[in-house]
Amino acid sequence: MKSLNSYFHVICILFFTLILACKDKTPKPNPALASIDLKRGELLLCSTEQFGDVSFSLSCNYEIRETFDLALSLLHSFEYAEAEKAFVKVLDADPECAMAYWGVAMSIYNSLWMQSDLSYLKKGEKLTEIAKKLSASDLEKEYIDAITIFYKDWDTVDKSTRKLRYEEKMEAIYNKHKDDTEAAVFYALAIRAAADPNDKTYARQKKSGKILEDLFIDNPTHPGIAHYIIHNYDYPELAQRALTTARRYAEIAPASAHAQHMPSHIFTRLGLWQESINTNINSASSAVCYAESINPEANWAQEIHAVDYLVYAHLQMGNNEKAQEYLNETQNITTVFPKQHFASTYALVAIPVRMAIENKQWEVASNLKLPSIDFTWETLHWETAMLHFAKALGYSHTGNIEAAENELHKLQTLYNALITTNETYKAGQVNIQVHASEAWIELAKGNNDKALSLMKKAALLENQTSKHPVTPGEILPADELLGDLLLALQKPKEALEAYEINLKGHPNRFNGIYGAAQAAKQSGNLEKASVYFKQLIVLTKGSNNDRPEVIEAKRNVERTTL
Repeated sequence: MKSLNSYFHVICILFFTLILACKDKTPKPNPALASIDLKRGELLLCSTEQFGDVSFSLSCNYEIRETFDLALSLLHSFEYAEAEKAFVKVLDADPECAMAYWGVAMSIYNSLWMQSDLSYLKKGEKLTEIAKKLSASDLEKEYIDAITIFYKDWDTVDKSTRKLRYEEKMEAIYNKHKDDTEAAVFYALAIRAAADPNDKTYARQKKSGKILEDLFIDNPTHPGIAHYIIHNYDYPELAQRALTTARRYAEIAPASAHAQHMPSHIFTRLGLWQESINTNINSASSAVCYAESINPEANWAQEIHAVDYLVYAHLQMGNNEKAQEYLNETQNITTVFPKQHFASTYALVAIPVRMAIENKQWEVASNLKLPSIDFTWETLHWETAMLHFAKALGYSHTGNIEAAENELHKLQTLYNALITTNETYKAGQVNIQVHASEAWIELAKGNNDKALSLMKKAALLENQTSKHPVTPGEILPADELLGDLLLALQKPKEALEAYEINLKGHPNRFNGIYGAAQAAKQSGNLEKASVYFKQLIVLTKGSNNDRPEVIEAKRNVERTTL
């Protein structure tokens, strides 16, 4: 009996030991997270299709690796909110997983996007402080140290410097771990993120692109590689390099609204309007589905971004009817998330501005107003400048010089505000608009030489500056406006040269082709005029439009074939 009792006693000890062991394995929330606002909840993914293939070796619990890889795939397609939620699921399941904190810090970094709300910086700083105290492999510590340097001293060191410091850290990881695909991908992205937008040699973009192109050979379904190749070559001079990749990316990550949209950056550079329309319809549809899961009464910034590209493409095909439909939809928007995201603030101003001045509706342009949506427009200087630029052109074309000069003064004030806040790229864009606006005001006053000098200066400034990646294109290309001004001055040969320069960087632009046709016709080159008029007819074939330019093109072609 004694031996039986002893046996029972041992069994009890083992039983309670197992219970305690199980309790020890239950994840305990990290108390340091209590002060951090983390995105939690079920992932809101509108499709069961793929987000691409990634694989990241971790020292965290094996059970969470599938979720971690999904989070990484979402991050690579800039599905930032859902990526954060997925990384938070990992750290909730394994609070000791240092790389989960790294993942959240990366999800709020938004390396290529501008953020007006700077609260993410303090959040990132707290996350990296926690991560650095946790056990991790040597490689994981290197990743954490790299993103830590971006958040360190964020309140005293400017963003460009911190991006360069992060790039240096990623370069060290890349050189040390040549077989680590993710190290190469994130290093390439860091190179691109730190690129100077005024560098027309695109040295950094080419360097980053080469790394990614080499990776793509052995990783053809990696979402980040395809995505970042497109961002590197999103310029007229480089776009052809990314065309094949652009046509593949949407297939790699079909469940991502951003992946559906990104190919249109390359299609837009190359004037492939129908391809841009097709991919942005898919992107907008995915974005609407996502918004319905978050807030049925709101619109996601990604949808508005896609619509900006849709309007631009339809205008280039002469399809005012379809462009107007999208404009009407955006004018009914009352709530946007994330609030004041650059992609939406830019698009909501740009769309009505484009509609007016692409159609040379100068009265409409002079009466444009900021969207009624509740944004702090007084802080959004570049976006507001687009409106005043359109109004300045509108007033100068309709002869209201005093009102045009008032708009010019507002543009100059916005330019100075951007200089004061060290937003040099945006300031440069507004400076181009200042020169162009002043040129057309001087033309309206009869000061032709001064007008031409100012417009040439605007064109020179624009040709020295790269396009911002969020935009489908300038509100009106300066070279195209220069061609318009030269035509107004009855200098058709010089105008034709300006239009043709413009078309090299902006292929298949409706007004560029029409302007070139007019300039060729007025300079007596009827053969070249016919070529451009035919291009305009082909460009607008199948579009529902009554643009007078197309009617004129058809009449000219008919006359030359008689």
